[in-house]
Formats: sequence, C-alpha cells, structure tokens
Amino acid sequence: MTVTPIPGATDIPLPVGAAKPRTGLDLGYEAFVQLLLAQLKNQDPTKPMDATEYVSQLATLSQLEQTMKQSDRLDELLTRSSFSQAASMIGLQLSDRAQNTSGTVTAVEILADGVWATLDSGSTVRVGEGVVLTGQ
Repeated sequence: MTVTPIPGATDIPLPVGAAKPRTGLDLGYEAFVQLLLAQLKNQDPTKPMDATEYVSQLATLSQLEQTMKQSDRLDELLTRSSFSQAASMIGLQLSDRAQNTSGTVTAVEILADGVWATLDSGSTVRVGEGVVLTGQ
C-alpha cells in the first residue's frame, strides 16, 4: 500500500513563542491542540463526540503539557549544572595525553559538540576522555 502525503498537512502554524518543533512521530502540544480543535469543528452533529472520549483527550492534553513543562525545567537544571561545572574548571591544571597538551584553564566554552577549555598557552582542548584536571 502506498501512502502519499497531503499537500500542506505539515504546514501547521505555531503560535508566537512556541517551543521548537519536534521531529519524528512526537507531536508537540500545539499540534495536539490543533488536532483536537479540528476534530471538534468537523464532527458530525448527528453523532457528537462521546463525552468520555473528550474527557480522555483533555486529560491526555493536560498530561502532555505537564510533561513538557517538566522537560523544560530539567533542561534548565542541566544547563545550570553544566555552567557550574564549567566555571569550577577555571584555574585548574589540565593535561590531555592524546594531544600532548597541558596548562592552566583560563576559560571554558560549552558548545554543541562538548565542553572546550582554553589554556593559558592559548590552545583549546575538548574536555573528555583522556583529559585530566587537577588542582593547583
């Protein structure tokens, strides 16, 4: 069986300030609300939605909203923890056996590909496996 996409079906506008769109089968809060509203607008008046089903969908919507809020809070907590750990590296001695580099950490950057330390010599080292940090 071949399934062809409906033109414009993926062009669901998001409200201003909405969370970034998620990929795959993971529907976001906004998409769920829009689907629920579309279902209510287009239901057959002679066969309205079952009240139990409607309450179930509202409960699912509430649960989804709470899960998204928890996820955002967890992301914020992890970000703060990363910054705290990065700040604690400044002033420590770093040695990287793979690059044969060592020096005092003067700055730390958190990038998409990991944590990078700038040494007093000006070189940058990705903090990870094989890197040793010691106090002065």
